[in-house]
Amino acid sequence: MTTTPAAPAPRAGQARTLHLSELLRRPLTDRGGESIGRLSDVIVRLRGEENPLVTGLVATVGGREVYVPIEQVVSLGGDEVKLTSARLDLRSFERREGEVLLRADVLGHRLIDVESAHLVKAGDLELRQQGPDWILAGVDMRRQPRWLPRRRHQAGSGDHAFREWSRFEPLIGHTGSALLRGPFARIRGLKPAQIADLIEDASKEEETEILGHVHADPELEADVFEELDEDLATRLLGARTDAEIAEVLTRMRADDAADAIADLPQQRRQPVLDLLPPGQRTKVLTLMGFNPTSAGGLMGVDFLAVPGDALVSEALDAVARSASLQPEALTSVHCIDQRGRLCGVAKLVALVQADPQTPMSLLYDDDPVRVGADTDVVDVAVLMSDYNLITIPVVDERRRMIGVITVDDVLEVTLPDDWRRREAAQPPDAYHGDVE
Repeated sequence: MTTTPAAPAPRAGQARTLHLSELLRRPLTDRGGESIGRLSDVIVRLRGEENPLVTGLVATVGGREVYVPIEQVVSLGGDEVKLTSARLDLRSFERREGEVLLRADVLGHRLIDVESAHLVKAGDLELRQQGPDWILAGVDMRRQPRWLPRRRHQAGSGDHAFREWSRFEPLIGHTGSALLRGPFARIRGLKPAQIADLIEDASKEEETEILGHVHADPELEADVFEELDEDLATRLLGARTDAEIAEVLTRMRADDAADAIADLPQQRRQPVLDLLPPGQRTKVLTLMGFNPTSAGGLMGVDFLAVPGDALVSEALDAVARSASLQPEALTSVHCIDQRGRLCGVAKLVALVQADPQTPMSLLYDDDPVRVGADTDVVDVAVLMSDYNLITIPVVDERRRMIGVITVDDVLEVTLPDDWRRREAAQPPDAYHGDVE
């Protein structure tokens, strides 16, 4: 019988670390060094924003997987995992609610890299000793080639490129543990378009998990659906009930909601329309009456208009009260006469820079660039480019304003068909850490 000495304690101020790939299949021994079995997995419990805590091990003993509480572990270091005794509960291991298995659930699976808004694969995991406890501390996205000889890595050796666990959002796919993870707090800072990109790159299981958490925030969910590829959005909405579809579309911009309904199977459109609130239903039906390749099919019907005889201060007050409008649509203020006709457009920056008591009539362009509802989208794009416009009003034959087109709407229909699948350009400081 041989006795393996415990791994030396870390020096003061030095955190002791282990790598999961090196721990797996290590022999489990009792205090006397007698072999009991082999380590097959490490169990952690998620704790919100705190690093996950190691709560136990899964060991293979006599061909059966059994649970080993962390309190029974003397040492994880060395060439073996030493236990206080050989006495184990030999009942087959069953995962309890809230437990995450690092090998089965995380190693080799994908995580959300919150900093870059990409899905990445966990090539290895780092465990760190924190007082008497062990925590999941980091993720290595580079997998060691299988042909290299396995060797023990020391922290800081350069063989691994670990990044802190706090930079990732795990996609575990286990309902019991997902309940303890909170409402995806770490990706709340991402833009809806970034979350949409994640969903488009995800597997069916990952897609379901991301959407399940986004669903907890109805406004965010609507924004994400507005950014999704049309075919994917149609598939995801089509899998929901009519009431669930209507719930999402109610919070979407009317033009995006109209597009979404038009993409649904014919037999589902009217039932979904009937479930929309009256105001949203009216807007959607109006937009669905236009050719989708025309200005009418492209415009939004929510815009800011003030009386033509208003003062700058009154127009700015109206802007301040328009929190529900698309921000891009508020870059200009539209002035209308008593008959509802467009009599001028003023840029918001001009209002901010003007004396509050200035009449709008002294600031607005009384012959603004405008288009009719049947104008082709290419002509709209040319006009906005020629006149450097961020928005352009849409009017009827009597010059009554019926909608507004924003530059992002034009870009979406004039960019190449595969623009959503192209890798976005990164800013020059994207990979240089935090800015001091």
